[in-house]
Amino acid sequence: MIRYSDLNENQKQAVIDDANHIRIIAGAGSGKTRVLTMRIAYLIEKKNVRPYHILAITFTNKAAREMKNRINDMLGDDGTGCHISTIHSLCMRILSEDIVALNYPKNFTVIDADDQKQVLKEAYKQIGISKSDYPYGTCLDYIADMKYQHIDPVQAMTFSYGEPRIVNKAKVYEYYDKRLKDMYALDFDDLILFTTRLFKKFPNIKEKWSSRFHYIHVDEFQDVDKEQYLLIRQLAACHDNLYVVGDPDQTIFTWRGADINIIVNMDKDYPDTKTIILDQNYRSTNNILSGANSVIKNNLARVEKRLYSKNGDGAKIIHKSCNSEISEANYVVNQIMKLHDDGYNYRDMAVLYRANYLSREIEKVLIDNRVHYVIYGGLRFYERKEVKDILAYLRMITRNDDLAFIRIINTPRRSIGTKTIDAIQAIANERNLSMYDVIKEGLYPKSKEVLNGFVKMVEKWKNDMNEIDLELLLQEVLDDSGYRMMLENEGETERLENVKSLLDDIKQYSEDYPESTLDDYLQMIALYTDRASMEVDDVVSLCTIHSAKGLEFEVVFVIGLSEGIFPSERTLAEGQKGLEEERRLAYVAYTRAKKLLYLTESNSFSYVIQSSKIQSRFISEIDDAYIDHIDEKPKERHSLIFDDDIIIERRKEKPVDNRYRNGDIVIHDTFGEGVVLKEESGILEIAFKHPYGIKKILGSHPSLRKKKKEEYS
Repeated sequence: MIRYSDLNENQKQAVIDDANHIRIIAGAGSGKTRVLTMRIAYLIEKKNVRPYHILAITFTNKAAREMKNRINDMLGDDGTGCHISTIHSLCMRILSEDIVALNYPKNFTVIDADDQKQVLKEAYKQIGISKSDYPYGTCLDYIADMKYQHIDPVQAMTFSYGEPRIVNKAKVYEYYDKRLKDMYALDFDDLILFTTRLFKKFPNIKEKWSSRFHYIHVDEFQDVDKEQYLLIRQLAACHDNLYVVGDPDQTIFTWRGADINIIVNMDKDYPDTKTIILDQNYRSTNNILSGANSVIKNNLARVEKRLYSKNGDGAKIIHKSCNSEISEANYVVNQIMKLHDDGYNYRDMAVLYRANYLSREIEKVLIDNRVHYVIYGGLRFYERKEVKDILAYLRMITRNDDLAFIRIINTPRRSIGTKTIDAIQAIANERNLSMYDVIKEGLYPKSKEVLNGFVKMVEKWKNDMNEIDLELLLQEVLDDSGYRMMLENEGETERLENVKSLLDDIKQYSEDYPESTLDDYLQMIALYTDRASMEVDDVVSLCTIHSAKGLEFEVVFVIGLSEGIFPSERTLAEGQKGLEEERRLAYVAYTRAKKLLYLTESNSFSYVIQSSKIQSRFISEIDDAYIDHIDEKPKERHSLIFDDDIIIERRKEKPVDNRYRNGDIVIHDTFGEGVVLKEESGILEIAFKHPYGIKKILGSHPSLRKKKKEEYS
């Protein structure tokens, strides 16, 4: 039985309204699932609609199960028979009945991600390319993009215009497409594409399914892409009843194809659309909601609404400005521990960030303080492949260990196969040498040019290790090895950001411990990776904001709120559209918090954005009535110029350090007195007394200063 007393006025209207086309704009925490399930129960109980005439499309199996359980709780057996499923499950059902019309058998195969990679592995072998040069994810994204643009393999080859890398991807697409056809197999993208194609080609089949579902409901409508919307409209064609629920302000998956214009402009496709806004939030306090409202109101592509709550004003949003990433991490973890002492469980707290690389410092400080945590939907920083690769390169410089050698000898690809590695390992075991020593001493007779080049590169780093700072050494490793170029060529932006974050890490370590060596740094990292294995139930959640969609926590920390980081410099390059996407992401992040919301940032230099950081606009856009600023640094002005939808960011340039000139006498905390021989791009070449000799050091390094007049004897 439906309890209408549980609903507020807007929710009740959303449940009982009889319009043919209804758009529910459901703000964060406004009870949309309750409304959607009660709407279905209302149709069955009050309108005598047969359950099998009702279709509800969700975007996760978990959401489908939850809706079924709620309807069963309200109606018991009377609610049995509604078709509630993900859009892919619905397509499976349709194709299982009617795919024969497309000359496929009813028992067609659906391949998963592992199957897709196996097909690509076959394609790579036939074409003569490698996974290291063409990561599986990159090629699968290319194939999906071609399919959704309805570009077949022949057209894809034409559109490659002879560019070698695109040609190879088109060849992979050709092999992949033929292999799936030969197996009568579909991937997940095909499930939707084949269904819309089936309905276009055979109107009688479309009518059969459209007439079967009298009432169509769609959850998370803001995440629908164009092909999914086409399918929904095809299914709604017969009885013309469409009920959608979503929030344009939470459209954060446009990179997956979600199109915000679909929900915003629904009333253009269906002019009689009835729009009902759910703006009472049951999750958060008013200060949090008002802060989020004041940010999102700056977007143009939205349906106007303003969230409010009956949970009281609560505490103001806290903004903490810090001098460095490490001080930012220390502040966040200290607050987490204080809140835990005050009675909050760790599981009630989350740290959210725009990009995965931002978890690094937080993870280290949590581990140092024995606070257990989990990375929601991802890997811990030091467990990420690219980070482990670079650490293996650094280990080669100090230790020559076989595990590091095996990991990096063919990454990037150097045409060194498994048989070669096995042969080198056999010689090493026989002579009780390391694998590196085997190739250094020329004991393996084949591939000498490649292997000698590898040895020459590693020996150069070994020589430079005592001459330059650790961060400059890491820069050399990234450039000489070709690892940085490999990531740049493949457009692996997230992996590249993690590598740059490692640069920030080693730079910070050098500043904190100026007398440290590369081996000291590697030992420190080993301690973090070892202690990171602890697992308990009461843990702090760390996750990207995209992964946090749909979650809620008593306390939320949003870190890294600096221009170029959040909002992301990459997304800002897309112009107004990109900026609005980033602002929606901030809105989603802020509205995950129920009681306390902390926003933090630091003003140190970042290798990721290649500049000193300045405060994000997503802090300054919050009305002062809802936020308290702690230790706020003076704001640097930044202006935006929109030119043909490209944002040009004007930042104050980092001042050039003109303190040092050739011949200056300087003093280093560790190396003592020295003479500046050369300055280039902020890096000084300094001659120190025996036993240190000539070293390259950043002019801004805190351990370095110019000798004062009073210090001359």
